Amino acid sequence: MMAAAVQTTVTELPESRVRVDVRVPAEHVETRVQGTARRLGRELKLPGFRKGKVPAPLVLQRIGRDAVLDEAVRDGLPSWYAEAIHASEIVPVGDPKIELGELPGQGGELEFTIEIGVLPKADLGEYLGLEAPRREPAVAEEQIEREVEGMRERLARLETVERPAQDGDFVVVDYVGRLGSAEESSTQKPAETTLVPSGAPRPTQPSGLGAPVVGEGRDQLVELGAGNLIPGFAEGLFGAGAGETRTVDLTFPGDYGAAELAGREASFQITVKEVKHKQLPDLDEDFAIDAGFDDIQELRADIRGRLLDLDERRAQEEFREAALDAAVDRATVPVTEELTQARAREMWERMLHSLAHRGISRESYLQISGREESQLLAEMAPDAERALRREALLTAVVAAEGIAPSEQDLLQALTPTAEREGIAPEQVLEQLRAAGRLQEAREDLAARQAVELIAAQAKPIPLERAQARERLWTPESGQEREQERAGAAAGETGSPGGLWTPGS
Repeated sequence: MMAAAVQTTVTELPESRVRVDVRVPAEHVETRVQGTARRLGRELKLPGFRKGKVPAPLVLQRIGRDAVLDEAVRDGLPSWYAEAIHASEIVPVGDPKIELGELPGQGGELEFTIEIGVLPKADLGEYLGLEAPRREPAVAEEQIEREVEGMRERLARLETVERPAQDGDFVVVDYVGRLGSAEESSTQKPAETTLVPSGAPRPTQPSGLGAPVVGEGRDQLVELGAGNLIPGFAEGLFGAGAGETRTVDLTFPGDYGAAELAGREASFQITVKEVKHKQLPDLDEDFAIDAGFDDIQELRADIRGRLLDLDERRAQEEFREAALDAAVDRATVPVTEELTQARAREMWERMLHSLAHRGISRESYLQISGREESQLLAEMAPDAERALRREALLTAVVAAEGIAPSEQDLLQALTPTAEREGIAPEQVLEQLRAAGRLQEAREDLAARQAVELIAAQAKPIPLERAQARERLWTPESGQEREQERAGAAAGETGSPGGLWTPGS
């Protein structure tokens, strides 16, 4: 039988840090070495062997075992680290400090240590039966009007008009854009065009003379004043009529998606083919019927009901958050400044990952926000601290209440995901199991069940009453409450963070 992937020993250090001593059994090291040798063998060229067919023993002999071992450890360390964290049953916070021991000889174990911050342990106070503010759901008439106007926008028609284009109109245009000003472009031979300006195009330089093309479009519908094109493009068409050709010089923004165009001048020759005005439907019975209702009153009643249901769910979520924070405020959680900064850094990196999926780089976001990274991290610190306190409290409540989700609980929780993916919940469960994420999903669900327990037993009070209590708070009363927290860490108080929920 194969030995465990890694063997760990955990030593607690001050200020919510631990050291994990890790040993990787010799057979796992050897398996990784052989796999690395085979991979290298696919790239190695040796006389007498076809490419990709050099056997592992010959690779070890030719390259040297130490070199292959070094490569194998480099490749294997991330997975061994993850296995060590899982085996140690710790919740890491921040970046680890890893120290690798000497590389083992043949038949020897690999040893390394991990030092990292961990989720602090909460000393629970009261957490059941607490008072928490709950507002009454409400829908303002302005919200209903916005929904109605949104429906009118979606049912609007574009009608051709015989007049110059105005702000809010749509124009049908052909255009060709080139780098440089109109004066520069006019002295150069026209070039073939292939790209449009709205999709972060890259300039092309065809053979022969001609300015690099940055965009071309035919029969393109452009909304004037929408602000979704290169600044200056749509603005240059105000007052233009059908059949008119204009030359618009503009400068690409400094944070433009195609770096080679950022900050550069370009000239667009634009021909207006049609001017169209957006005609909103009248707010009458025909409009209601088109929307699927008998009359306007029934339409408004349906919108009110949907908005009220939505606000009811929001109010209940806010109540759950308030009940959780009430329990957090009665617990002692030794959150250090170092842990807070580490969690803020994790939040920032997750945000960057999300932005990258939308094509926004770190540099672009910082430029758009007009702030330094250090400023953003400082702004995230209160949210990071509150998230740590909540997570620590829920971990303690799960242990105190013996919350252990069953497989049926997991299947029920995974049903929405399964429905979105068009598969059975059992399949999602097996996917998590195969990916080694089943325990993570179970812990996440346990935390959510702890939140539901706290909220279910909390006593709702009117929002106005809670706000009145806040107004009665004084620095002295706050200090007295803080002194009642046995062993509370210095600097532990802080403004509540954002609405964190388990799994966020």
